[in-house]
Amino acid sequence: MRNVNSGLSIGDPTLALHLAGYIWPAKTHTMALETILNLFRPRDRVFFYHFEASAANVLKMSEDLIAIMATEPGSQRVALLERLEIAEHANDDLTHTIFTDLARNFITPIDREDIHYLATSLDDVADFILASAKNLELFGIQKPDDTCRELARLVNEGCKIVQMAVQSLRTMAKTGGNNEFVVLINSMENEADEVYDKAIQRLFANEKDPIQLIRMRDIYSTLELATDKCEDVGNVIESIMLKYS
Repeated sequence: MRNVNSGLSIGDPTLALHLAGYIWPAKTHTMALETILNLFRPRDRVFFYHFEASAANVLKMSEDLIAIMATEPGSQRVALLERLEIAEHANDDLTHTIFTDLARNFITPIDREDIHYLATSLDDVADFILASAKNLELFGIQKPDDTCRELARLVNEGCKIVQMAVQSLRTMAKTGGNNEFVVLINSMENEADEVYDKAIQRLFANEKDPIQLIRMRDIYSTLELATDKCEDVGNVIESIMLKYS
């Protein structure tokens, strides 16, 4: 007698193994193997997509930062600040999504700790951009000065380089680790340090009101820290490329 489904006869010694589940029919075996492989297949497009979305978001925030540094108290400043808060919350959601996908995927396109560091670094840029804008309202600044506008411009420049660096992750194996962005972002951050140092020197030399001195020092410091966070993103990406290029 022959089993119609399996093609095995009653006397076949493998029938017991087949019935016990140790030997699967070809179709079932293929489906099970595909299921297992899916668990181990890197979902690189998911992570790279999220990184690129986060980089694009912080770049847009930096453009709004430039805009808000040209405003005085009023409806325009309030509207820009609200838009920046929405964008920062969106970046928080992206970071949470990256962490969730990280927990769900056994194999990732780059090291898990690098994914965590990069997501956190991008989120830090968004946080400091928002903090820089909020300081105008918190400290009651009527009109930001030239230093604020110049540092905001450098933050925007840093975010442009960050976006370029993040986009290069997809092709890092083909580019052979060509890290042009490292030189650019270091140059930007050095320029920001110089602008900040000169501004602090002028502030302590000329400002007689101690309250105003503290206000402006904190505003300058937060803007300069935003450029530092852009450099941090570049450092993380450089480390990743050194591993995989």
